[in-house]
Formats: sequence, structure tokens, C-alpha cells
Amino acid sequence: MLQSYWSSNDFDVFTVDGLDHRMKALQEKVQPKFIELGNHFAHRLSAHGTGEFFPHVAKHARRTVNPPRDSWVAFAPAKRGYKALPHFQIGLWSTHLFIILAIIYENPDKKGIAKRLEKNMEVLTSLPKDFIVSGDHMKPEAEHINEIGVEGLEKLLDRLHTVKKAEFLVGRHLSRDEASKMSEEQFYAYAEDTFTKLLPVYDVVIHSLD
Repeated sequence: MLQSYWSSNDFDVFTVDGLDHRMKALQEKVQPKFIELGNHFAHRLSAHGTGEFFPHVAKHARRTVNPPRDSWVAFAPAKRGYKALPHFQIGLWSTHLFIILAIIYENPDKKGIAKRLEKNMEVLTSLPKDFIVSGDHMKPEAEHINEIGVEGLEKLLDRLHTVKKAEFLVGRHLSRDEASKMSEEQFYAYAEDTFTKLLPVYDVVIHSLD
């Protein structure tokens, strides 16, 4: 039987009580994998040719009381800071794993991004049926693109254009049970496939197609 890359213990980190205890569990069990994934996929994304990507493992350094409910490694074409840029993430909630392209509220070009995606909606509607979208990175819930359709996408993009705190996330979710059955090779292949399918969306987002 193949050894799985992720385990239930990784997801259970987010049920540990207390900030210090949860951070210790996160640093010991999950962050080493984030570092591995960060180094590997930063090279993969850099090879796309739109700039050199750098990995950023979430540190949750500003937290003083509330323990993190999720964590991630982000990939962006900047050595320092990534939240103001369109960026990719691999991360965990207690319930699932996510691999996404994220435009979050710190991004100064949200209006331009919304317009470009509205103009090139096919890069979203042509994604496989298991791809999801969300308007808030602070919430674990998301909707499948094939279920909300063009009308739902237009609402999310309109909100990105008009609401200061609005966000736009697109990618895949993998339940903890599904993730815990994948070997390292299987998970890396799954993440590779997800990024490959998200890169055309990224090209529209950063305006590289014009």
C-alpha cells in the first residue's frame, strides 16, 4: 500500500486548542510540506515565463489570540509580499485542501482584473467541472463553476469591481479524505494539473495576453 502524502493529522492541526499549541503543531506537521511544495512549484510556475515566482509560507505572525483556521504556501512573482499581487496557493482547512489562484482585497488592480475576466469569461467557463470559485478567502465554502454558471461568475466579478473588500478565488478543493489517499507522486501530479489549468486564467488576470 502506498504511503499517503497528507494525513488526517495534518488536517487535525486546525482543531488544536490555543494559539501557541496550534502554531507548534502547524510548524512541525504541515509547514515542512509547504516548504517542499513551495520550492518545487515556484520553479514550475517560473517556467511559465511570466516572471520568477517565489514561495511564501504563511507565518501567521500578527496573531496574538486567535489560532489560524487555515494555512498555506503562496506563490507570487515577488520576493517580499504577495497579497497585493495575483498569486497561487496550496493550503489546508480542517475539512479540505485547496489549490487556487487568488485575488484578495489588498490587490490594487481589482477593477482591471474584473474587467479582463468578464471580457474573457471562457477561461473560467472552460475549466473542468470540479473547479470552484469563491469571493472570500476567510471562508472555507466555495461554489462549483459549472453550478453557478456565467450568471454567478458575473456577480462575483461585479462584486470584485465594485466592493472594496471583495475577492476572487478560483481553483480546486480536495476533501481531507481524498487528499489522505494520495501518494506524494499522485498529489504532486494533481497540483501540477491544477496549476496548468489555472495558468490561462492567470495570463488574463495579469494582462499578458494583450
